[in-house]
Amino acid sequence: MRIIAALFCACWLLISTTASAQTRPSSLSTLFGTVYGPNGLVVNSDEEVVDGVTHAAHFNSAFQSDFRLINIALASQLTALPVPSPASGFIYKFDSTTGTFVRSTRSFGPILADRGETIGKGQVAFSINYQHFSFDHLDGVPLTAVPAVFRHDNYQSTPGRSDVIATANTITANVDQTTTALTYGLTDRLDLSIAVPVISTSLSLLSNATIERVGTGTDTHTHYFLDPNAFEGRGNTRQFFSSGSATGIGDILVRAKGTLMKEGPRALAAGVDVRFPSGDEENLLGSGAAGIRPFAAYSGSFRVLAPHVNVAYQWNGKSLLAGDVEERRKADLPDQFIYAVGTDLAVNPKFSLILDLLGQRIINSPRVSTVPFTATGPFGSAALQDITFNSTSYWTTNGSVGIKANLAPRLLINFNMRFALNNNGLTDRLTPLVGAEWAF
Repeated sequence: MRIIAALFCACWLLISTTASAQTRPSSLSTLFGTVYGPNGLVVNSDEEVVDGVTHAAHFNSAFQSDFRLINIALASQLTALPVPSPASGFIYKFDSTTGTFVRSTRSFGPILADRGETIGKGQVAFSINYQHFSFDHLDGVPLTAVPAVFRHDNYQSTPGRSDVIATANTITANVDQTTTALTYGLTDRLDLSIAVPVISTSLSLLSNATIERVGTGTDTHTHYFLDPNAFEGRGNTRQFFSSGSATGIGDILVRAKGTLMKEGPRALAAGVDVRFPSGDEENLLGSGAAGIRPFAAYSGSFRVLAPHVNVAYQWNGKSLLAGDVEERRKADLPDQFIYAVGTDLAVNPKFSLILDLLGQRIINSPRVSTVPFTATGPFGSAALQDITFNSTSYWTTNGSVGIKANLAPRLLINFNMRFALNNNGLTDRLTPLVGAEWAF
């Protein structure tokens, strides 16, 4: 028990050291609003307001009115970021003939999935894994080229209000996740685990805006951007930028896993993960919602191959990110069905290769798509691209290739590469993982 207490202390020391260096910017969940809200994208007009007063509030777009839906997409992914399995790569059983514990599996197990065995009574495993996510697409729309069109309120009322603001946007969304996990074999068939992620999230938006003068023509007095380099200081284009970052503890995961069946090399386990909303959801460090995830894991062993199959269902509670952060209104975060199918390959006694297919069914979540948009007015027309949102369920599919190397007694080094196989949801083409695991 003293070993367990020492490991818990080491785990929390690492967490508190990392968290103490955290930055505390303004809320990342309202970052898009600071670019496109009344204090962000500033459009001036000599005729409709006093010179110098923002004219932005007269323009609306999907990005301004529905940017919260992007927050839901981000939050849905944060609740589904693959946490490395807290189960040990070393599985032991008691050998009554020698009175000692001996390894009972040939391979070292999966990295992002689970197998049916538990680690053994009184055994302890401690692991630390680092993953870097650099998201590049949202529902197939490249984050480097997200269009958004702002149309004037009551644009039908007067010809001058036919002007629109076309924006080309670049979103940068990066997440670094360092997860420490501790697993203890309470009995031969029951494991208890805790996983604590430290999350670092950075988000930025670069928007290049252009006034399409289909309603005002050459008149630069009705709508303009302040630009000292343009004629009379009235420009048709302007660039806007907002960014922020935050670091802190994410959502803590507590697990109970028990082996239901063990017949020779085959094993079936069931368990439950309970997620606590300990991460700051307003800075996209956590989901903001409690969650419960029952799961089942089956595994076997056939010479050098050790296949495994996992199924799970994630129930999520209410979160500000699924509602409205500024109005402090919560809504249900989308639930998820999750599966994993793969195998370990014991290349030799000290080296395993792991292959996995990972899938998620996101239930009734907002999705983004691009649509053609034509702005028309008395001074012509402009063919543009805009975005739109709808809510539906969808699958995300990823592949995973990893290795585990036994470099020292009871020490494993992990390396894994996760890659997207479709464009649904918020995708990262390549997600690297490095880590280590000690068994005691």
